[in-house]
Amino acid sequence: MSGELNVPMGSPAPGGSERCPDGGGMDYRDWVRRSYLELVSSNHHSVQALSWRKLYLSRAKLKASSRTSALLSGFAMVAMVEVELEMQYKYPPALLIAFSVCTTVLVAVHLFALLISTCILPNVEAVSNIHNLNSVSESPHERMHHYIELAWGFSTALGILLFLVEVMLLCWMKFLPVDSGGPQRGAACCPPGGGANATEPAEAPARHSGWNAAMASTIIMAPVAVIFVVFTIHFYRSLVRHKTERHHQEIEELHKIKIQLDGHERGLMTV
Repeated sequence: MSGELNVPMGSPAPGGSERCPDGGGMDYRDWVRRSYLELVSSNHHSVQALSWRKLYLSRAKLKASSRTSALLSGFAMVAMVEVELEMQYKYPPALLIAFSVCTTVLVAVHLFALLISTCILPNVEAVSNIHNLNSVSESPHERMHHYIELAWGFSTALGILLFLVEVMLLCWMKFLPVDSGGPQRGAACCPPGGGANATEPAEAPARHSGWNAAMASTIIMAPVAVIFVVFTIHFYRSLVRHKTERHHQEIEELHKIKIQLDGHERGLMTV
């Protein structure tokens, strides 16, 4: 038994009251127990630190999603209210339907993300302001993790993409009627006594000016939307890769702690 416990030379019998060199009046059995409790306590503190880190991350996501959703939904509502439709111009029905659907979906998505943030954020804030390590278990961020990620995705990924589409459709609604060559404007542009050939040079440039402006905004916005989608996919893949690597490191650390705990438990059983 003395060989298994690595009892130093010159010590009394293994079952005797052996003194630990750095333990003062503590024998070897108490020293093993104290080392075991310190190891368990350090593991407990590391788990609490991980929980607090998740709580702060959830709180930051909820704050960012609430601010972004409130801002973009407000812009969408102002754009829908302030847009002035030309009554004398006949808009394409597909454009009107696309604008109304995009605006409604955009506001609904951001309001849903804002609802989730408003409901969960006060509970997380109340726990994060308590300076107690054990109070992290009272926060609902672990149970509401899927809702927090849903609000984060709606506010940042889907909401911003819909806002880009909203800006593009708004440009079509605003610029398409400009110099559209309506009947009144066409009559005003025609010189007196001019025939059909006289009206063609006046209507040709006027008919395409608003359409060109709307098409220019579409040409600019389409690559921006593609870059946004590519960046979003790349960002989330990098974030998932980073979390996976961190989880592998934590599993390796837990495995090392398990090996140490098993060694201390065998030492206690042997003693």
